[in-house]
Amino acid sequence: MDRFNVSRWAIRHPALVGFLIALLFAAGAAQFFTLGRDEDPTFTLKEMIVAASWPGASPAQMRAQVADPIERRLRATENLDFLQTYCGDGRCAIRVSLTDGAPKDRVPLIWQRVRKQLKDIEPALPAGASVAADDDYADVYGYVFTLTGADNARLVALAEQARDAMLRVPGAGKVQITGEVPRRLFVDLDSRRLAAMGLSPDTVVQALARRSSVAPAGVVERSMRVPVRIGRAVDGIDAVENTAVSTAEGTAKVGDLGTVSNGYADPPDGLVRHAAKPAVVLAIAMTPGADGLGFGKQLSQVATAFGRTLPAGVTMTQVEDQSQNIREAVDAFLIKFFCALSVVLLVAFVTLGWRTGVVVALSVPLTLAIVALFMGATGIGLERISLGALILSLGLLVDDAIISVEAMVVQRERGATRADAAAYAWTHTAFPMLTGTLLTIVGFLPVGFAQSTTSEYAGGIFWVTGSALLVSWVVAVVFTPYLGVRLLPEARARHDAATMYDTPVYRRLRNVVDACMARRKTVVAVTAALLVVSLAGAMLVRQQFFPISDRPEIIVDVSLRPGASLSATSAAVKRLEASVAKDRDVAQLDSYIGQGAPRFYLPYGPTLPDPATATMVLVARDLGARERVITRLLANHASPEAKLHIRRLSLGPSAGFPVQYRVIGPDPAVLRTVSARIEAVLRATPGTTAVQADWGTPSVAMRLDPDDERAARLGLDRATLAGNVATMLSGQPAGDVLRGTKRIGIVVRGTAADRSDPGRLADMVVTTPHGPVPLGQVARIGVTTEQPIVWTRDGALCITVQADMTGDVQAADVVAAAESRVAAIAKALPAGYRIEDGGDGELAGKANDAIYRLLPITLGLMLLLLMIQLQSIGRTLLVLATAPLGVIGAVVALVVTGAPFGFVALLGLIALAGMIMRNSIILVDQVQHNQAEGMDLHAAIRAATIGRSRPVVLTALAAVLAFIPLCFNIFWGPMAIVMIGGLIGATILTLFALPALYVLAFDRPARRTHQDDRHA
Repeated sequence: MDRFNVSRWAIRHPALVGFLIALLFAAGAAQFFTLGRDEDPTFTLKEMIVAASWPGASPAQMRAQVADPIERRLRATENLDFLQTYCGDGRCAIRVSLTDGAPKDRVPLIWQRVRKQLKDIEPALPAGASVAADDDYADVYGYVFTLTGADNARLVALAEQARDAMLRVPGAGKVQITGEVPRRLFVDLDSRRLAAMGLSPDTVVQALARRSSVAPAGVVERSMRVPVRIGRAVDGIDAVENTAVSTAEGTAKVGDLGTVSNGYADPPDGLVRHAAKPAVVLAIAMTPGADGLGFGKQLSQVATAFGRTLPAGVTMTQVEDQSQNIREAVDAFLIKFFCALSVVLLVAFVTLGWRTGVVVALSVPLTLAIVALFMGATGIGLERISLGALILSLGLLVDDAIISVEAMVVQRERGATRADAAAYAWTHTAFPMLTGTLLTIVGFLPVGFAQSTTSEYAGGIFWVTGSALLVSWVVAVVFTPYLGVRLLPEARARHDAATMYDTPVYRRLRNVVDACMARRKTVVAVTAALLVVSLAGAMLVRQQFFPISDRPEIIVDVSLRPGASLSATSAAVKRLEASVAKDRDVAQLDSYIGQGAPRFYLPYGPTLPDPATATMVLVARDLGARERVITRLLANHASPEAKLHIRRLSLGPSAGFPVQYRVIGPDPAVLRTVSARIEAVLRATPGTTAVQADWGTPSVAMRLDPDDERAARLGLDRATLAGNVATMLSGQPAGDVLRGTKRIGIVVRGTAADRSDPGRLADMVVTTPHGPVPLGQVARIGVTTEQPIVWTRDGALCITVQADMTGDVQAADVVAAAESRVAAIAKALPAGYRIEDGGDGELAGKANDAIYRLLPITLGLMLLLLMIQLQSIGRTLLVLATAPLGVIGAVVALVVTGAPFGFVALLGLIALAGMIMRNSIILVDQVQHNQAEGMDLHAAIRAATIGRSRPVVLTALAAVLAFIPLCFNIFWGPMAIVMIGGLIGATILTLFALPALYVLAFDRPARRTHQDDRHA
């Protein structure tokens, strides 16, 4: 093995190794400062929204004629998880959700195929129905500006100018303008004038459409091509008013039939307000991999320069600046990082001495420099996950350096030369260290390769930590021996192994180890009992998926009764804005009515467009203010007709409502009854808030039942009747006016009195081939009720009962408290009905299942590594038996601190098993070496435990102290607490329980000599 001794090679080529160290330091430092910076790592949102419209259709018709055919076609989608659909008046939206394990590289191809399927099915939909797909809502628009102080058209024009300027900034991606209300030219027809002239609304629509159309008029071919243009197109109010309409007695002008006016779409698709003022929003997304800090700085400079050119009274305000969040997050983590680094180096200096500590200290920045090069090559930037993983690695990457230096120091004290001591580090510790390093890396493997969105989000833990550990081993066997030869102090005059450990501390340790081996059954039984008790104690630990973000935003989802108009929603929001404006804890307020806010933060999921809903984004002055504002909002009744869902942002993938129950079955009446019972259960459960079902109550609808016989005599059919009524009530497009890049639609409709008063519906004049007649003479007008929104899931009717939590209550706490009562409701359901759990519990289950599916592979790789190193089934099983020992300390730490156990803590617990086995394998390997030198089992175990106690304790101490800064982080805190408690408990048990377990498993009657004891 000596001829392959890499450590000896390193000390024999000092100039080359020294050059490599300097080169890697310089290159790594330069790379570190050029790494991209972002707030969160990206992950693929595996959802698409398919929106369909069919003007005039009821929710039931939308479901039967539009949604069902689309769903049948989409059920063959690759990796489809479920289809969730809601149908409203003339519209429906289908959420196409892929399985959590869908490969992210195939998602764009899947969406491309979905679009093709939608294009194929569109001709088969009813006449007038259209369908479109959107998966762009997954983009993160982290830089959001609002423009206020002018009319909507002027604000939109300014926003477009700002967009053009900002798109020139390097790193700018997509830009979204929200809040534009399309301009319109309205023709308000007087139905009585139409009737007097024997005209129908369709006649006016066709006349305007023909005049505003753009059509080719041919080309004169001479020496040059001379195109012919048709002039006198509709270009404004005068042109519309003067448009001629043919009548039985000649022609009439549109202006004689009604009033023509400029205006905006009525009602608009949505409204935006900033600080209660009408606004237009400009949102910019950064390209993947760009430096968020640099991009944000340049964007701010462009915005400042553009702001100087704005007209008087117009204000542009930046309401979301992701670079500020990135700067705060990166700076906070860098502070924690350097604190952890300082702690690790301090441990090395205090426990190993100055010169020995310098050798270990130099290995840390060298390792980090090489890791920075790896991150740059693989496109990993500095964000929440990678920075946390670097801090996590700090507690682990000094292990190999400490073990290597410790071996050199011991050999020097035994009289070996510097070169031989360095070579010993390779022959006796390199391969056990490598096996232990690989075991630790394999412990993180599930999060790196699990097929889930959550693992994609947190997968950097594996890649950054794994690379750091692997590089630390290379540094320990190549560069640390080189540095040790030059920097380690001269050996003290101790050449006897027995006298090296003849100190009070080691004598006490030897006595304890001997006692544990003598009472091995008791020690093993107590250890097993502690493990059982800790597993039982895990029931006391609070469960959590991902923690709440420490950002100051508050999201208030406002929902009125389904079917409510946009104007009613706007009025409710306006009252809420007035009450919030008085709150000094609120620094900023933006309202998005009829639509969700732009995705300004990756884990935030915007709500689907709906006139009856709105989203208010409040920014509190600090985290304390955030909680006070939430408390006041929960007690706010400024708009009692509205339901408020007040939530904080999450630090990872999350459902909109953390607690959800889906009631699925064929009969809406039964679904309503069951969902009402579940609502009652949740309202009675402590800690719940915003309990609601997503269907709402039935709403009023007007119903026209044509008199078929009379309509036939008058030559009136259903389509013509519906067209006339729709034109007069809702308006009908009649072409466009072209102005620059904009198209101003011409809308023909009835007068305001006809549109707003249902009582005048019977008197509305309908034109027939036999003359005008009042609508009430050809149709019976009545009132009915219908479900304004119908939700389905995979084609089955589905009502979702949703709830959020107050204070520090977790979703798992609410589900556990309500479980027995919900189970009783589910047990009493009729055949064909079921209740499914949703919310964060469902997401956590999918994420954890993806991790658990890889545990057999992880265990198999661990067994393979152990067998390669130990060449013994018995010793392999012995090391494997120590893996769960971390649970004991981890559970104690979680119970004492009250920290919740979530997805990230689960990853820490799995990785902890690899770290524990790393120490165990080095100790077991040393026992084998001692036995090979002639010691009996007891002496070999005693000598190995005492000889390895210092590096084991030092590495554990370095890791524990390095993890302490992470304890105060909301995201990483639970993992750090798990690993601190687990390492402390496992280190103690490794030194005392492992010798007892070793003796219990392998003790054979053998004669022990005084020489064996002296070696120990």
